Amino acid sequence: MKILHTADWHIGKKLHKQDLSEDFELFIQWLCKEIDEQQVDVLLVSGDVFDLANPSNEAKRLYYQSILKLRNLGLQIIITGGNHDSPSMLNAPQAILNELNVQVMGSLPEKLKEVLIPIPSKNGEIELVVAAIPFLRNKDLQSAEVAKTYEERLQNLKEAIANYYTEAAEIAQTNYPEIPCIAMGHLFTHGVSTSESERDIQIGNQAGVEASQFGNYFSYVALGHIHQPQQVKAEIPIYYSGSPIQLSFSERKDEKRVLLIDTKNGFVPTSIAVPSFRKLIKLKGNLNEIQQKLANLETNNRLTHFIEIELIEKKHNPQIVFLLNNLMENFQLAGYSIVKHRIHFEEKQKGLSEVAHPDQNLDEMKAKDVFEKRIAETELNSEQKQNLMSNFEILLQEIEENQ
Repeated sequence: MKILHTADWHIGKKLHKQDLSEDFELFIQWLCKEIDEQQVDVLLVSGDVFDLANPSNEAKRLYYQSILKLRNLGLQIIITGGNHDSPSMLNAPQAILNELNVQVMGSLPEKLKEVLIPIPSKNGEIELVVAAIPFLRNKDLQSAEVAKTYEERLQNLKEAIANYYTEAAEIAQTNYPEIPCIAMGHLFTHGVSTSESERDIQIGNQAGVEASQFGNYFSYVALGHIHQPQQVKAEIPIYYSGSPIQLSFSERKDEKRVLLIDTKNGFVPTSIAVPSFRKLIKLKGNLNEIQQKLANLETNNRLTHFIEIELIEKKHNPQIVFLLNNLMENFQLAGYSIVKHRIHFEEKQKGLSEVAHPDQNLDEMKAKDVFEKRIAETELNSEQKQNLMSNFEILLQEIEENQ
């Protein structure tokens, strides 16, 4: 039997107001071809199907359209909810999706044994069991004992999360003896590398579980939540598949992938690289270096590449800010779009309180005098300083007239 593990689709995600729907559609097209070629029997999606708990109609359309495309390949699909997902929204079409051989576990059921999904082989015998455990929310983790300290609360949460996996393992072992079991989860595990696009969960990730708390019963643990693909060091195979598309600039160097398990060869997965459909480019340097890097960009005929600019200059200079804004406004290279920029001046600018003379209170100074001292510290030439001062006087006059 072949099982494919993916997670963190984040349908409806926008990166600095830029829609990533096209990226996801291309991923699904690629995934369908890969599933067909590899003859995959089961697809696991470990949480964060959507980016928002209340997804747009377009995001929901894309979700159902993707499910149908995948279902037409004749495989079984198991989806669990993540911390971004609305349990009720995922669970609403359960009855219909079950008829399509799509099992969705948006929230933890009342009886834990219901998370166990037996997977039959072609001859009808149960060959595999999946413990489809969704993201565990606060109501699932409440303890009868009230924690007296912050450390006790953390420990209670960790133990509560671990207990669900221990109990699920015991139920599976009792009801399906000697049959391999895969656990799904959407959580933070200590020791993993994160990116800036993940939300902290369970007290800022402090209540994350240790790898050892999964025990040694499960043949494989298919995790979601961490967007950077990686293995968790443990006695058993525990993996984060990562997000299939880049969701932030911190992920721009990640090798996105899905994980394929062929039970004939055991439960250590094979990594299949997901092609990159769009580049996220970060340009860093002073104004001249940024100009040169923008000029050296090659022609792009694929999805528009997104650019983040980090301008670094030694001294504060309003003229540099103006020139950067002008550069971005006039940037018109086909196939590229500047979606974010930040400016960093290495030498800290004096605060307003430091502008005043030691024997003089800032409140006693006139606004014009404060502004003159401020622009005197810049590296503007005399003409630029005079223009700034003239514009300031005009603004000041308008404010005084309005008052």
